[in-house]
Amino acid sequence: MMKLDKELVREILLAVEAHDEAQGWMTLKIEGRTDKEVSYHVMLLDEAGLLSGISLGGMNTFEWQPKRLTYQGHEFLDTVRDGEVWRRTKEGAEKVGGVGLGLLVELGKAYGKQIFKERLGIELP
Repeated sequence: MMKLDKELVREILLAVEAHDEAQGWMTLKIEGRTDKEVSYHVMLLDEAGLLSGISLGGMNTFEWQPKRLTYQGHEFLDTVRDGEVWRRTKEGAEKVGGVGLGLLVELGKAYGKQIFKERLGIELP
């Protein structure tokens, strides 16, 4: 069983966002990561509603590839694109232990609002 890799989640979302084809699927390769690791995380991101993915695997193969980000995926990525928000989100997730994607998204939003308040002096609802 693979573990959720928060860094890989962010890397995949950034790579999918940078891909400018809106049709079909993309063949995603991430340096230093196995195809199986990437496929597993694409499947999880699809299940979590952060991207639209497709299973291309057959009888004895496991392969998931992304098609596009969902609205929720764009929203989450815009929140954690900021390095400080991402750093705090990861630290917060590590403090509480095993955090799923849903909680990671909520943590990102919360830290995003906190940093927004620190930088602009106004609070978001």
